[in-house]
Amino acid sequence: TANLRKDGHRVSFNKAFAEKGLDVEWGVEEYGELLKIGGGKERMTHYFNSTQWPAQVAESDADAKQAFVKDMHKLKTDLFMQMVETGALPLRPGVERLVQEAIEASVPVAVCSTSNERAVSAIVRVMLGPDVAEVMQVFAGDIVPKKKPDPAIYLLAAEKLGVPCEKCVVIEDSHIGKSAAKSAGMKCVVTKSGYTGDEDFSGADAVFDMIGDADSARFSLGDVTTPGPLWPA
Repeated sequence: TANLRKDGHRVSFNKAFAEKGLDVEWGVEEYGELLKIGGGKERMTHYFNSTQWPAQVAESDADAKQAFVKDMHKLKTDLFMQMVETGALPLRPGVERLVQEAIEASVPVAVCSTSNERAVSAIVRVMLGPDVAEVMQVFAGDIVPKKKPDPAIYLLAAEKLGVPCEKCVVIEDSHIGKSAAKSAGMKCVVTKSGYTGDEDFSGADAVFDMIGDADSARFSLGDVTTPGPLWPA
């Protein structure tokens, strides 16, 4: 939906680390590598397992590690929410246009994300508006036991929306997201982002550099219908 990874999530993680007095700062390239791990709590756990846990967390205490990560992620989410509420994080080109096209055509639309549900809902409300938030369902965070590339989040969305998987079209921007969508038996259109431009998108049904606003549209709702121009019957 928005260009969140580099200037939103990464910055919020670093602010959280600083507030807790940790000598940790994720650089742009480093965070790009960490994005291969789906989910913020899982990302922090992987990082500290690969480097060293803070002194206040006993290496042998799994419960302490889990509690520390949970507390850190809550702080990070609070900081991220502050950024979202200010409107400082713009939508990617074409997202609002495509969502409005779907709503006007009475096509069910939802967000499926590994991010915290509270943060994702705020993004929809602030960036797309309250009217869209009323009809656009959000499936996010720990609502499923396994995160992308596991297909669970997409399978749940299809079930709740009442749409067969083969009729669902997913707009993704990462390899793990594409893998989740295809494992769910859905069509997947990839729009590359700054972090994912060089990732392997083989198996995607279509790949674009962006969705694009009206004056630069790469595709519209009519192009991704099933069957449609991108995948004829």
